[in-house]
Amino acid sequence: MKKHILLLALMVSATACQEDFLEKYPQTSISPEIFFSTEEDLALYVNGLLDMPGSSSYLGDQDTDNAATTGAVELKVIMTGTPSSQTITGGWDWSRLRNVNYFLDNYQKAKVSPQVKAHYAGLARYYRAQFYIGKVARFSDVPWFSKTLNPGDEALYKTQDPRAMVMDSVMADLAYAAANVNESVPAGTPGKWAVMTEYARAALYEGTYRKYHPELNLSGTAAKFLETAATVSGEIIASGKFGIYNTGKPAQDYAALFTSQDLSKNTEVILMNAYDREKKKDGSVNSTVFGDYEQAPARDLVQTYLMKDGSRFTDIQGYQQFGFVKEFENRDPRLAQTLVYPGWVRVPDAAPYIQRLNKNFTGYHQLKGYMNTADNNVQNGADFPVYRYAEVLLTYAEAKAELGTLTQDDLDKSVNLLRKRAGLPDLKLAAANATPDLVLAEKYPNVAGANRGVILEIRRERRVEFAFENQRFQDIMRWKAGKLLTKIPEGMYFSGLGKFDLTGDGVEDIKLIDKGTSIPAEKDKEKNKLGVTLIYYRAGAIGEDATVYLKNGANGGPMITETAVRTFDDPKYYYRPIPRKEMLLNPKLKQVFGWQ
Repeated sequence: MKKHILLLALMVSATACQEDFLEKYPQTSISPEIFFSTEEDLALYVNGLLDMPGSSSYLGDQDTDNAATTGAVELKVIMTGTPSSQTITGGWDWSRLRNVNYFLDNYQKAKVSPQVKAHYAGLARYYRAQFYIGKVARFSDVPWFSKTLNPGDEALYKTQDPRAMVMDSVMADLAYAAANVNESVPAGTPGKWAVMTEYARAALYEGTYRKYHPELNLSGTAAKFLETAATVSGEIIASGKFGIYNTGKPAQDYAALFTSQDLSKNTEVILMNAYDREKKKDGSVNSTVFGDYEQAPARDLVQTYLMKDGSRFTDIQGYQQFGFVKEFENRDPRLAQTLVYPGWVRVPDAAPYIQRLNKNFTGYHQLKGYMNTADNNVQNGADFPVYRYAEVLLTYAEAKAELGTLTQDDLDKSVNLLRKRAGLPDLKLAAANATPDLVLAEKYPNVAGANRGVILEIRRERRVEFAFENQRFQDIMRWKAGKLLTKIPEGMYFSGLGKFDLTGDGVEDIKLIDKGTSIPAEKDKEKNKLGVTLIYYRAGAIGEDATVYLKNGANGGPMITETAVRTFDDPKYYYRPIPRKEMLLNPKLKQVFGWQ
């Protein structure tokens, strides 16, 4: 037991250290020969490496076109400032990799069967692959380290390895993990199918990234990654182990994935992060996603959802001038399970909630991740779905579409299972390609070929299905769609000054008055026909003394959050600079894509 406690203390201290751990020798009090001897030792070490996304992922879309924020999120700061390697300094930390490699250097010493060794080695290589996927996504070329390094090792001071070499190594790690990690593992830890989901995700990411990013000069190798994505996701589908959660209640089934106190038996959830306040593990974003908060849904996301009959919202004449209530009429049910909708009632209130129109925000409120209860135990006890089968299906469809091999049968066993859950008509391959959505085509002008229309629709499906699950940013990056982020997010539309219904009952709830007019005393405020006092806001443009910012001031328009001009330097801003201090420590490192 003593050796276990000492090693855990070592790992905790190593993880907590913010310095470059690669330059430090592990100060272990126990030699590897003594510690790495039993299966219990291997499990203890590998379980110490467990690091899964959780409920904070619901706040991960702030750097995307899904949300507006007043927060100083990285890419917004980059697009509105003068970034350099001296101001953008995050991400060059290697302590976790050293912990993983230390295990891989020593696990063979254990006196256990080859199968047991392979299982734990597979998990460690899965974690190493995840580590490097993050590094490649941020820096592209990075040094590959497959062994534990000590102070003075020459390899510490080498230059970056090519992206192609690093990603081939990542794929080898994931292939090994997929072949060796056990299917049966403790609940809340990754097993075979979680590993395979990550394998397919990584292959899709790299395949589409190479296809759409000519600056890498790797487009000729994109297909092999897309083929891997299609094959691996196809194997998960063929296993029959998972299914889309669908009880025939399209207005509820999708939301149930994000409000469940126990996802362990949900057939859609491949891996969950379990929360339980009584076990001292809680997680709630209630106070962050509601009211005064840094992430407010954007109108562009609202407009992406289809109508309930499968037609395009953006094909409706005058949709740009639709108000909040009309925007939610007859839409894909996932919209009202992701955003607060007209008529929604917030516990413990009895009357429908009236959106707060805070200046600098959009008026829309996020529902995904919010637990509508006053019970703190329930609020903090909702499990987070780390990998969902829905992602496997969309990975399969996208990879096949990009390869040009997608069939209607492929759509029926992937995308259309998600549409059935939502009560939407099936996506038809021929129809989608015959009449591509012009709004989506403008967003993604580099999509071409015979499958252009269906690729655009699969991208719509990904955005809708995974809104506020921290997937959108990397999708935009791999599709080379960074220019989307130069558009300042907008909020609800108001035709001008006057009274407006926000609850959908036809009775006005708020009143917009001119910025130069004082809000009357409570006793002097107008009441609606239900006898309820209207909520007043002073409308104006950004920079004016107003409580609601509209694009055209008192003349109306969508709510706006800021005016700072955003510039996306292509391809430079798809990557981040190596921090200047690291360049000084290791002169062999080289900045890429114009960073200084």
